[in-house]
Amino acid sequence: MGDLTNSDFYTKNQRNDSNHEGGFGCSIMELRSIMELRGPEAVVKIQDDYGGIEGLCQRLQTSPTEGLAGDATDLDKRKEVFGQNLIPPKKPKTFLQLVWEALQDVTLIILEIAAMISLGLSFYQPPGEGSESCGTANAGAEDEGEAEAGWIEGAAILLSVACVVLVTAFNDWSKEKQFRGLQSRIEQEQKFQVVRGGQVIQLPVADILVGDIAQIKYGDLLPADGILIQGNDLKIDESSLTGESDHVRKSADKDPMLLSGTHVMEGSGRMLVTAVGVNSQTGIIFTLLGAGGEEEEKKEKKVKKQDGAAAMEMQPLKSAEGGEPDEKEKKKASVSKKEKSVLQGKLTKLAVQIGKAGLVMSAITVIILVLFFAIDNFVLQKKQWLPECTPVYIQYFVKFFIIGVTVLVVAVPEGLPLAVTISLAYSVKKMMKDNNLVRHLDACETMGNATAICSDKTGTLTTNRMTAVQCYLADVHYKVIPDPSSIPPKTLDTLVNAISLNSAYTTKILPPDKEGGLPKQVGNKTECGLLGLVRDLKRDYQTVRNQIPEEKLYKVYTFNSSRKSMSTIIKLPDGSFKMYSKGASEIILKKCTRIMNEVSEPRIFKPRDRDEMVKKVIEPMACDGLRTICVAYRDFPADPEPNWEDENNILTDLTAICVVGIEDPVRPEVPDAIRKCQRAGITVRMVTGDNINTARAIAIKCGIIQPGEDFLCIDGKEFNRRIRNEKGEVEQERIDKVWPKLRVLARSSPTDKHTLVKGIIDSTLVAQRQVVAVTGDGTNDGPALKKADVGFAMGIAGTDVAKEASDIILTDDNFSSIVKAVMWGRNVYDSISKFLQFQLTVNVVAVIVAFTGACITQDSPLKAVQMLWVNLIMDTFASLALATEPPTESLLMRKPYGRNKPLISSTMTKNILGHGIYQLTIIFTLLFAGEQIFDIDSGRNAPLHSPPSEHYTIIFNTFVMMQLFNEINARKIHGERNVFDGIFRNPIFCSIVLGTFAIQIVIVQFGGKPFSCSPLDLEKWMWCVFLGLGELVWGQVISTIPNSKLRFLKGAGQLTHKDEMPEEELNEDQEEIDHAERELRRGQILWFRGLNRIQTQIDVVNTFKSGTSFQGALRRQSSTTSQNQDVTNVSSPSHVSLSNALSSPTSTAAAPTGQC
Repeated sequence: MGDLTNSDFYTKNQRNDSNHEGGFGCSIMELRSIMELRGPEAVVKIQDDYGGIEGLCQRLQTSPTEGLAGDATDLDKRKEVFGQNLIPPKKPKTFLQLVWEALQDVTLIILEIAAMISLGLSFYQPPGEGSESCGTANAGAEDEGEAEAGWIEGAAILLSVACVVLVTAFNDWSKEKQFRGLQSRIEQEQKFQVVRGGQVIQLPVADILVGDIAQIKYGDLLPADGILIQGNDLKIDESSLTGESDHVRKSADKDPMLLSGTHVMEGSGRMLVTAVGVNSQTGIIFTLLGAGGEEEEKKEKKVKKQDGAAAMEMQPLKSAEGGEPDEKEKKKASVSKKEKSVLQGKLTKLAVQIGKAGLVMSAITVIILVLFFAIDNFVLQKKQWLPECTPVYIQYFVKFFIIGVTVLVVAVPEGLPLAVTISLAYSVKKMMKDNNLVRHLDACETMGNATAICSDKTGTLTTNRMTAVQCYLADVHYKVIPDPSSIPPKTLDTLVNAISLNSAYTTKILPPDKEGGLPKQVGNKTECGLLGLVRDLKRDYQTVRNQIPEEKLYKVYTFNSSRKSMSTIIKLPDGSFKMYSKGASEIILKKCTRIMNEVSEPRIFKPRDRDEMVKKVIEPMACDGLRTICVAYRDFPADPEPNWEDENNILTDLTAICVVGIEDPVRPEVPDAIRKCQRAGITVRMVTGDNINTARAIAIKCGIIQPGEDFLCIDGKEFNRRIRNEKGEVEQERIDKVWPKLRVLARSSPTDKHTLVKGIIDSTLVAQRQVVAVTGDGTNDGPALKKADVGFAMGIAGTDVAKEASDIILTDDNFSSIVKAVMWGRNVYDSISKFLQFQLTVNVVAVIVAFTGACITQDSPLKAVQMLWVNLIMDTFASLALATEPPTESLLMRKPYGRNKPLISSTMTKNILGHGIYQLTIIFTLLFAGEQIFDIDSGRNAPLHSPPSEHYTIIFNTFVMMQLFNEINARKIHGERNVFDGIFRNPIFCSIVLGTFAIQIVIVQFGGKPFSCSPLDLEKWMWCVFLGLGELVWGQVISTIPNSKLRFLKGAGQLTHKDEMPEEELNEDQEEIDHAERELRRGQILWFRGLNRIQTQIDVVNTFKSGTSFQGALRRQSSTTSQNQDVTNVSSPSHVSLSNALSSPTSTAAAPTGQC
């Protein structure tokens, strides 16, 4: 990057560059050129040009120990000269751009064109108008006023198109706005520790300035570039910048350069900030990407990179697959390509299928109308096509075309993507209040299908307020913290020094915020517990730290997951060294050869003594649910100085001082939350780094394990022994023997956690693929959080690395918030199902009515504008009304759906068909016998521009009334009786239903010609509403019919199930879609593919019965199938086909056709 430094590219971003100092002894350019150096080269440059790091601090007018003074004018000047720590985000799309995008919808474009033609023709007076010879074209008495009104229909269509477009654009706009709000909320959450005026304060990352002294520790994501002033055992993961996965060791004298966007994997230290915002290394990269333009996508992609790949793979399928309605889907896909969840995948697929059906129906409608007209006029009535009649005929054809397009408009469920968006956005907003900060929208819905939760113990199930309650000191086991006078003074001094010095100096116990509250614990909570012990022994840790400040510590071995201990070495005045160590008791005690006795003398500590101590002290403490920490020390001579890098020889031969039992109480609300999970069919497993006895004790308190159950509590060692073969490789079938019963995994390493999560996800033991949620707070939990279907990071205790890898951040670190997330996730799924049930009923009815009406009476009973209004009700308004239902506790009373459950359950299919039959019966009765019932003129076979009839108005009005009342039915999808249950908890629903009703009255009474409505009197209105109310009664009738009586519904549900599978596989495995497969999906499916499938499945069933190799049968089969179909489809969903083939005879036949 060095060669770019002088290019004009950068100078554009720099203001005050010419002004070298701006009062400072260093310009931006100089600082930038330093940051481009690495390693010893950088050390030399800083030493030569600036007189070391102290010289650089002086030039930047800051102090390496006190930091910036924090005076406002100085801070503003720094912002002015060196810039702010912000990368400017991309500009949001304007409302007009969104309107333009909504206009790209093909169905709308077709409608606009048709409306234009209709408008144009209505103003054109053909010369042949008067002649009788044009046949049925003017069969009605058409007065002048009516002919004038011909333009109204075209104008009305244009107006309603404008309405639809504005509503869509507004929805997109508010969604975008919400998402930005969420993004900024996430950014504000990130704070960093900075020293200002000698005080350590937490600053929002955006407020960090050049010259600040930042304290960095394990798990931080560095917010700016800087130079290390002092570090302990610091290791950085720079892979985000360099792509090298090895951790880089940093030290002030060898390689002090720290870059923004990299992760601290081990150790701690202090750095001088030298570049922020667009001048930092990450900022420069963003600037190169186009002035920070791609910043937003970058954020999205970083976490969901693989999904993006899969989604892009899937794109050609969507667009290539079918005619016009697809374009809409394509548009949607390209707009919201960021994340595509399982649900959205299923819905897009469904929408495309429905759209295709609609396209076919609308094409047939137009063809039938045109043929009928042509045959009637030119064959039966033997008329000539006269040139002067052409415009009249064209007007007829345009009318037919408009009817066809309306059928299509109603058929395409563009409300589906809208419903998902609204439902997710609404849930995300509300989940904020339940302490769930959702980073990826689809996580919210995945959580509803969760079947397993692997939770951490500390901080999630427990309060993360550590207090020392027992200790073993000077050969005595104290059940409560002893009085300092009863402890030998020398032992007490050694203990106080060991705890005060051998802990991060950033860990402190501060006075409580409120009077009479508990003291505030800052930093590592276990260390806080130990410091609390020092205070309970009436000593002050701060005085010890003041005697030996952090700079004087000779060497620090920081805590990491492999060491499970921390040690600090200090140089004594006589030149010799003393090392203090602390860590998990069984690990430290193994390294101890002596222990301090009651007179402060080290006595020999043999393995036999150790075993006795474990039995008598450590296990009883652990069984009380305490965490046991051992504190020890070792003396080293001044000469020869030990080789500090040879860790194994340093960390042995220790002298134990004491063992402390630290209590971390279970959160009061956790046992109840875990009970809810278990009732909802979710298995909770505890994965912890703690001792197995401690873990078991806590698991019993939480209710994860009940006494007398058959379950497994094992530690990491035993887990690895069980799942690995002789070569040490993990085997899936071995994991399958362990995970179903596993409830507690103790002393686990991050890799164990990742292995467990992966093992559960990849398992094929159960019919449904397991959906796993994982909680994590540490840097090392990153891989497991990423691997899980939903990763929860802790908002308070979590490190930046964990938050970066997660999907949802728990802002209160509380397990019970996860249960709320499950509830919201299930609610999203149910909301979409409610909407689907409602929408599909309207679709089926409207399409059949328009189609048959057009074929029998040459005119659709529902006019284009009326159809658009119905479309608006059922798409936009219904998605708003049904997608914003608040969740109820009853959602947690059922088992999870699982990933491959069909979107439309058999109950829903029953409701859709049932209500469809009712509505069609009523509408056809009205259409063909309405004039006799109400004693009015028939509206059938009306001429081209005739005035709207009461007859057709009644049909339209009844249709809308039935939809309104059916919307109330749609609130329940599991066959519940009471559809009004909790209706007033959803004000949006009530207001939309009432609002639609009010607008309907206005349309019917005053809509006139544009809406083809003629005002109705009160009696007819009552009839319309009465027929609508019949929906509610009919709904009760339908729910009395048991599903078991309707065998065919099972097949219907199965179909979607099969359809979804290939797409799921693509999502999960991100496998390449080969060209042939794409062609196949695009083309029509051949009959024998269906037969082939049946053959495969019968083969598989037979193979199973005969017990021969299942793989062999598949292999035999695939050789025949591969010639004419995509092999991926046979091999991947095989386990699903199998389970279905075995479970029900119907599915064997139904499945293959669906799977094609």
